[in-house]
Amino acid sequence: MPDEIKTIQKLINIVIDFFVNYSFQVVGAILVLFIGVLVARAVSSSLLKFFGKKEFDVTLSKFIAAAVKGIILGFAFIVAIGKFGITIAPFIAALAAMAFGASFAIQGPLANYGAGLVIILTRPFVVGNTIKVSNVSGVVDEVKLGSTILTDEDGVKITIPNKHIVGEIIHNSEERKIVEQMLGISYDSDPEKAIQIIKEVLETFQEISKEPPPQIGIQEFGDSSINIGLRYWIPTNKYFKILYQVNLSVYKHLKAKNIEIPFPQRDVHIVSRSQDVSL
Repeated sequence: MPDEIKTIQKLINIVIDFFVNYSFQVVGAILVLFIGVLVARAVSSSLLKFFGKKEFDVTLSKFIAAAVKGIILGFAFIVAIGKFGITIAPFIAALAAMAFGASFAIQGPLANYGAGLVIILTRPFVVGNTIKVSNVSGVVDEVKLGSTILTDEDGVKITIPNKHIVGEIIHNSEERKIVEQMLGISYDSDPEKAIQIIKEVLETFQEISKEPPPQIGIQEFGDSSINIGLRYWIPTNKYFKILYQVNLSVYKHLKAKNIEIPFPQRDVHIVSRSQDVSL
C-alpha cells in the first residue's frame, strides 16, 4: 500500500511539473491552433465570395479555397508544436518514409487524387454541366480531389472515382441533354404537314432550347412508315418529365390533324399452283 501511494504521488508530481513548466506553452499552442482555424475559415469563405462575385469557375474556386485553408492550418500546426521546442524535421522525415511505404498500398486513392487535380486544372467540365462518362450520366454536383459527384433527375447521387474519368471519352452537353427520337407516319399522310405540326408543338414548351433550335425532318423511309426524326435539347434535371409531356402533346396534335401513325404491316400473297398428279 505505501508503494502504491508513492507511485501515485510521483505521477501527481510529474503532472504538476508538466503544467508548471509547460502551461504557457500549452495555452499558447491551443491559442495558435484556435486562431489558425478561425483565420483559415475566414480566408476560405472570403475567397469563395470573391470568386463568386467575379463569376469564377466554381470547381476551381472550391479547390483554391480548400488549398489555402489547408496551408493556413498547416502553418498554425507547425507554430503550435514549435511552442514546445519540437522541431518538425524529424516528423517530415518520418512522414516521408511512411508515405513511401504506404504508396504501394494506396495506389488507387493516389491515382484518384492525381486525376482529380488534372480535372480541376484542365476543366473538361464544371459544376452544373451534364456529362456522360463510364456508362453513367448526370449533372455535375461537385468535383473533389478523389471523386466527381453527379446527380440524376431522380436526385440520386452518383460518385465516380476520378481515375475512371481521366483518359475516358466524356460527353459534355453543359446544362442540357439532347432528345433523339424517330416517329413514323403513314405513307398516305403529308410529311411536310406532320413536320410543321411537330415544330409548332415543340415551340409551346418554354423549357426546350431555342439555341440550338430543334431539328425535325424525314430521317428514313421504313417498310410501313415515313420515319420523321426529332432532335431537341431540354434541361437535364427535367429530362423525362418534359419528354413525356412532349410525346403526349405530339400524339394528340397529329391525331387531331388526321396524321396516321401506322403499326408495322406485311402484305402476304398466296400463290396457287395447279399440278397434275399422275397415279
